[in-house]
Amino acid sequence: MTAVPFGRLHHLIVDCPDPMAEARFWSAVLGDPITYADDDFTVVSASTAASGLAFQRALGLVPPTWPDPAVPQQMHLDVMVDDQDAAGEAVLALGARRLPGEHVYADPAGHPFCLIRRPTWASPVGGSA
Repeated sequence: MTAVPFGRLHHLIVDCPDPMAEARFWSAVLGDPITYADDDFTVVSASTAASGLAFQRALGLVPPTWPDPAVPQQMHLDVMVDDQDAAGEAVLALGARRLPGEHVYADPAGHPFCLIRRPTWASPVGGSA
């Protein structure tokens, strides 16, 4: 039996100390514009009518310590790319830092994310380098 959906994802909301810095980083990584911004909340999405990533100010946020479980990662994003090494250099230039593991990084607020090789079913990403 297939359940009838009663909801649709609006945004994934991510706590961070500086919403605009996070929005600029993820806008550059994903190639989507910043579609909303105020002092405490920003959104990165394909358009003002599309779901996306949102960043809300959380003063005193303690960044995840992944892979050390002292402060859990709570969530992470997998970002598909055409070339993991080139994309890795690009995210480092944008302010990410390397974490232990293959193609694992932290965004400027410390949230872990992985650069995954584009699956064969997905169309080329282009511009991921």
